[in-house]
Amino acid sequence: MTSKVAIANAAPAPVAEVADVLQSVSLSAHRAPPVTHHSPMQLARLAYTPRISPLLRTPRAVTFTSGEPTTASYDVEVIHSQFPHLFGQPALHFQPSDPLSTPPKKNIAVVLSGGPAPGGHNVISGMYDFVKELNPESNMIGFLSGPDGILKNKHLILTDEIVGPHRNQGGFHMIGSGRTKIETEDQFAAARATAKALDLDALLVIGGDDSNSNAMKLAEDFKAHGLKCAVNGAPKTIDNDLRNAQVEVSFGFDTASKSYAQSTASLAFDAVSAGKAYHFVRVMGRSASHIALECALQVHPNLCFIGEEVKQNNITLADIVNQIADLVCERAALGKNYGIIVIPEGLVEFMPDVEALIVDLNEILATSETPLTYDNCASALTEENAKLFRMLPPAIANQLMLERDPHGNVQVAKIEAERLLISIVTTMLAVRKKNGKFDGKFSGVPHYLGYEARCALPSNFDANYTYGLGRVAAALCCNEKTGYIATLSGLTKKPEEWIPAGYPLTMMMNIERRHGKDVAVIKKMLVDLDGSPFTTFAESRDSWRLADNYRTPGTTQFWGPRADDVNLSLALDAEGKTN
Repeated sequence: MTSKVAIANAAPAPVAEVADVLQSVSLSAHRAPPVTHHSPMQLARLAYTPRISPLLRTPRAVTFTSGEPTTASYDVEVIHSQFPHLFGQPALHFQPSDPLSTPPKKNIAVVLSGGPAPGGHNVISGMYDFVKELNPESNMIGFLSGPDGILKNKHLILTDEIVGPHRNQGGFHMIGSGRTKIETEDQFAAARATAKALDLDALLVIGGDDSNSNAMKLAEDFKAHGLKCAVNGAPKTIDNDLRNAQVEVSFGFDTASKSYAQSTASLAFDAVSAGKAYHFVRVMGRSASHIALECALQVHPNLCFIGEEVKQNNITLADIVNQIADLVCERAALGKNYGIIVIPEGLVEFMPDVEALIVDLNEILATSETPLTYDNCASALTEENAKLFRMLPPAIANQLMLERDPHGNVQVAKIEAERLLISIVTTMLAVRKKNGKFDGKFSGVPHYLGYEARCALPSNFDANYTYGLGRVAAALCCNEKTGYIATLSGLTKKPEEWIPAGYPLTMMMNIERRHGKDVAVIKKMLVDLDGSPFTTFAESRDSWRLADNYRTPGTTQFWGPRADDVNLSLALDAEGKTN
């Protein structure tokens, strides 16, 4: 058995041979006429035919088997009480059947919710093809600008001419997206009115954990009010925190993490080429550090912090700054005044000392009757918090005092961790140099890799995965199933071997305290510190500190023997579960 470390340090073996790719079935019956404004690469991606399970190829030959009633993984009684009409539904597994006659015409709607992720257009394309293959007279309706389009009945009837140019393309611009949450009684009433006005048979919500939680609440509300409209979800988020026993990976993560990894690798080789700077690279992932971990596995940076480890081990800001300063000093002793450091977006929020400072600041800001200055704010804090506050660069300290969210809380998410760390490390190294403990040079260059990858052309994995998810979702919607999330599993195998299923959204939910209320939401999946991806990283990172073993994963591959490689996080996770 190949070791986990070897997998992370070697080029992954291709998942499928080129011959397998050439055998993929054509599903291009609904292609639109060629478009002239696409680049040659976009046109080439338009011609790509997603690979799918044979179970999904013939819509009128799909049926389901169901198991025992399900339960929730957390807070069972409360989740049951909040979803009395739909709690406990069985999981649905796809089975082939004899082709049925053409079913009645249906009106099936779709909405994109939250931030973009590569592959969203293919979910719509897969759904559109499945619905039209069942009955060409059925309507596919796209709500415009996200959930707000549901509330205001802003929609578009999808056609070949609309869907066609967006196949295998990045972005969410076919119908747009938005972050509106449907949570008040007036909003639920508006959603019901839209569903009735359009005579909807089903609605698919394509989104992350919050959006799919909203889908479950809509499904329950529609069921409680006797509407025929089913509501289901598809798992989207580049952060990959919509993962659990039923969902192996959220779509978009594969493409986005590969994009960030390549940019990080380019900066690593810039560092070693110029030999005079440390690149501090902050990557997306506020609540979970999956992207940072994948970038580390792919690139082998000199240092990478994982937020979940920081929180579990009570690693403070001072600890992190010392780790960086130690690294700089050790590399300087080897004549290396350069390096690459990877930081997850939410790093600052994972630090227990920063969390304590924020709690203290929120209390002071809430009770102060006059505007606070830097000095009188520091004097009002506890001794420990005041020490940390004075350690912060003045610009960031002032930002914490002045910029608050609508609830009056400090906006810690706005802290640019890479600039914060560079500033404090610079000060610390100056002290070390004065004391004769540092004889090198330090120049930190900040980078934030965020929006650049959210609308990238989807990798073959994400193109296949999302198209398949669209067909799974369409099967659920057209068969009047409601309150489910579309899934595909066995994702390290060939796409033709992926297993389609539908799982009740209530299985994934827990109760969280939000804005003073207990709210049922899908539980975020953080980095598992006992899981194979993290343990592989932990076993390898010491060997990366002083060496320049940087690795270039390459740009996202669309052709060739490595085009169907999955990301290392998914590969290692699958290996860990089979060992």
